[in-house]
Amino acid sequence: MKTALALILAGMMFVTVSAENSFAASKTNRITFNYKKPDDPKHQFIYNGLTERRVFEKIQEFLSPFKLPNKVEYVLEGCDGSEDVIYEDNTITFCYEFIDRLYKNMPKKVTPAGIAPIDTIIGPFFDTALHEFAHALFDMFYVPILGREEDAADQVAAYIYLQLGREEARRLIYGTAYNYLINSANADDAAETKEEFREDFAESHSTPEQRAFNLLCIAYGADQEFFAEIVTGGYLPKERAEVCQEEYEQLVDAYAELILPHVDEDMADDIFDRTWLRKASDFKKAPAAK
Repeated sequence: MKTALALILAGMMFVTVSAENSFAASKTNRITFNYKKPDDPKHQFIYNGLTERRVFEKIQEFLSPFKLPNKVEYVLEGCDGSEDVIYEDNTITFCYEFIDRLYKNMPKKVTPAGIAPIDTIIGPFFDTALHEFAHALFDMFYVPILGREEDAADQVAAYIYLQLGREEARRLIYGTAYNYLINSANADDAAETKEEFREDFAESHSTPEQRAFNLLCIAYGADQEFFAEIVTGGYLPKERAEVCQEEYEQLVDAYAELILPHVDEDMADDIFDRTWLRKASDFKKAPAAK
């Protein structure tokens, strides 16, 4: 019995030391990327747009302050019709089909809520890049999660870009919320079988409407004065708005405890002080999906 107990304790000590050594080896600037040329000619405009604007290079720089034990690679490639973005084994794969859908859902003009068409692409693209990166953080640092991991990843993504300038944060928040709601509207327009309806609610992600309202609540909780229109404009019910500041403060505490120790704060301060988004007016000739 004593021998067995000694072996168990030794094993536990070995795991702990290995984890500590792994975290100690964590470094900044651990993001890589790979633009794979599309097999489908109709996706060529996406490849051209992302490479010309150096989108993954900007994400690489934006995430450079995170101290990671392993590299995380962003990959752009075709996914045989799947409109998805996937995190697996330190790799985040953006499917051409996902970006193509963003273009197809892009409104032709500024929405009544003041959302520029290009922001309905930039918002969900950036949000998704950070959402999947949050999964990588959870995985690498064994972050304990109470609740669903997909909801936690949504919260981490929103928290990170809410640290940007007010106007940039607003564009990302509203563009992402638009994407959730337009996808919901498109799903409602399509005839669903009872089985498809059940699958929607059995999904590991919250429904698109819930994700949109959660995002708006986090933004309102972060800055009730700047994002007052979220409530006064009727985009978020007042009953939910009453608890948004508390929800945001919970997120701040969790991030500070679980994520911030893995960030070079001096580098992060420099990153968040910069302007990252081009003016919406620069995208008047944004290409439409083929």
